[in-house]
Amino acid sequence: MYESHFNLRRTPFGMALKPDQLFRSASHERARTRLLRLLELRGIGLVTGEAGVGKTTLCRQVADELHDGLYRVCCVSMSTGSAIDTLNAVAVAFGLAGGVSRAGVFGAIKAEVARMVQETRLTPVLVFDEAHHLRNEVLAELKLLTNYAMDSENRLCLLLVGLTGLRYRLRMAVHETLAQRIVFSCHLPGLGEDEVGPYLEHRMQLAGARNPIFEPQAVEMLRLAGKQVPRLIDLIAHHAMIAACEDGSDTVAVRHVEAAGSEVLA
Repeated sequence: MYESHFNLRRTPFGMALKPDQLFRSASHERARTRLLRLLELRGIGLVTGEAGVGKTTLCRQVADELHDGLYRVCCVSMSTGSAIDTLNAVAVAFGLAGGVSRAGVFGAIKAEVARMVQETRLTPVLVFDEAHHLRNEVLAELKLLTNYAMDSENRLCLLLVGLTGLRYRLRMAVHETLAQRIVFSCHLPGLGEDEVGPYLEHRMQLAGARNPIFEPQAVEMLRLAGKQVPRLIDLIAHHAMIAACEDGSDTVAVRHVEAAGSEVLA
């Protein structure tokens, strides 16, 4: 599209990055450190943030750092069903067969968790992405999955990842016992005001850029238009580069970002 115009090897925005290629913002680094601590404690963790700030990216980065011989990470995403539907999804994630009986599936999952901890010495990590979609009764069911030996030990590490609204839901009285078990809670903001420029430079260098392509004023406009949210910045920057290419410009200027913002945010 515009790669040849800017002498790039590949598209800088929208491409899937390996965990070691991710931009490490200050907020992500703080959350990463605390997530690793959560894994040591084996408890319930909560990661929230607005769409596009990198919640899933953070979890993928941490999971990639874990030793396969010490941890078993299973992820369930976008579960909007009933308690038995969710338990079946968890069972499948752990390599188990599903079932129609809640008690049967629940027991099979707990038995598998116990087996991993006692026989293979693995710490099971269950990640629920898009957890804001989970029903109240499902959240209660997940809490029960972490109960072992009359609460004297934690075997399963449970991580709930979702939009900001999930944090407010867990403050409801119906979820009081679940909230009390959360040993790690983190709300991810967007990029810092001084991180948008380095973030853009990082993405451009990965794509093969040798010289700065975004003018300083364009970077500031991107920060404002993209609200410091990486996903939104990526989208606007992508369209701004298209506009610059169509304009025959070697750099992305404010007018290109304004045009992109009008198209993306219309």
